[in-house]
Amino acid sequence: MKPFHFLGICLIVARSSIPVFGAETTNTPIFPPGSNSTVVPVPHTGTGPEKDFQNKMNRFGGKHFDIIFDGDSIMNRWETTGKDVWNRRYAGIAADFGIEGDHVENVLWRVEHGQADGIDPKVIVLMIGTNNSGRNSADEIAEGIKYLVVEYEKRCPHAHIILMGIFPRGEKPTDGGRRKVAAVNSLIKNLDDGQRVTFIDISAQLTGPGDVISRDMMPDFVHPTAKGYQIWADAIQPVINKYIPSK
Repeated sequence: MKPFHFLGICLIVARSSIPVFGAETTNTPIFPPGSNSTVVPVPHTGTGPEKDFQNKMNRFGGKHFDIIFDGDSIMNRWETTGKDVWNRRYAGIAADFGIEGDHVENVLWRVEHGQADGIDPKVIVLMIGTNNSGRNSADEIAEGIKYLVVEYEKRCPHAHIILMGIFPRGEKPTDGGRRKVAAVNSLIKNLDDGQRVTFIDISAQLTGPGDVISRDMMPDFVHPTAKGYQIWADAIQPVINKYIPSK
């Protein structure tokens, strides 16, 4: 993997010196000044996320799947908004671990607590970070994504990772959220090493004239319609085909 440094040794110290919980009962633990919350694994607590994670572990945990999809609500909705393409391409061969509202640090917690153990996937499709855009800098989000990629590489040694650029959020290119995720994408594209990780960014395909997002593509300017999921599936299929024979 190419060199990728943002906050340096202080983040490693912060991560190793903070207990994973003090925070068993909260999604917003207190971090030392200057530390990066995205690299400290924290569970996404609350009835909804906890139940969703347990349901997914009951469905997928320890069973072999060729593909793992992981991330937040955008990933979770493959089996609802994107269900037609999911049923055609991924049903039976893929496990979708996306959880509504998850942040980078929540996915890191799930992976470090055995989510992928025993699955031995051939491909991992990963997109996370849009929910961090309000409280973390682009550098911090990118650093957390790097930690997550490394963790997946360690726990799934036979898998190739398709790292998605975070989808554009906000109607117009001048929106703060749009600028933030674009900055993250400009950093995490360097994680594409030509071996274990392929970076794919379909942002340009999700926007229209003037780089504006239409409600036909993203009604809330965050989550794609079925059309967006089809675009996404088409973009990742050539990489999937390299590692998994066609159904």
